[in-house]
Amino acid sequence: MPWLTTITDLADAEQAMRVRRSRYGVIETCAGQFTRLTLRPWPKLALPWDVFWGEYRHRSADGDRCWLFYNQPRGLPTFLALKFVVSSRAATLATFRGALGVLDHVARLKQTDAIVCDAINWRISDRLMSRWGWQPHKPQRWHRNYIKRFYGTFPASAGPLSGV
Repeated sequence: MPWLTTITDLADAEQAMRVRRSRYGVIETCAGQFTRLTLRPWPKLALPWDVFWGEYRHRSADGDRCWLFYNQPRGLPTFLALKFVVSSRAATLATFRGALGVLDHVARLKQTDAIVCDAINWRISDRLMSRWGWQPHKPQRWHRNYIKRFYGTFPASAGPLSGV
């Protein structure tokens, strides 16, 4: 696999096969629409300095953009982990929802059972997560873990992937 592979059309059979085979990626949306998916050869680790990098990227990025990092853990091949989300200052809710819609589509392509995440930002409410199909999972003292289960039943594509 090349160092970084860019996917621009998730409906293309060859590009969809690349997405199925790769374990790590970054979904980019702009103005509510899917822009590209960059497949990475290494996982995204959520480290303390990522908070500072995310804040810098949030302040400096132009336009209505969002980047969503996901991993497929080696020990759990039927799960995806939503690791990190960065948005520009002008990003809209539609752009973020578009990135989540693409993540659902990636889960469909990979036939994953569930997506898991750790919501560190306390402005993300439990009510919002449940409205978007996420359920609390494995409660811990300083973490708010959520899971979005599929088990073969995937949501219909919406928004930026309505043609896929």
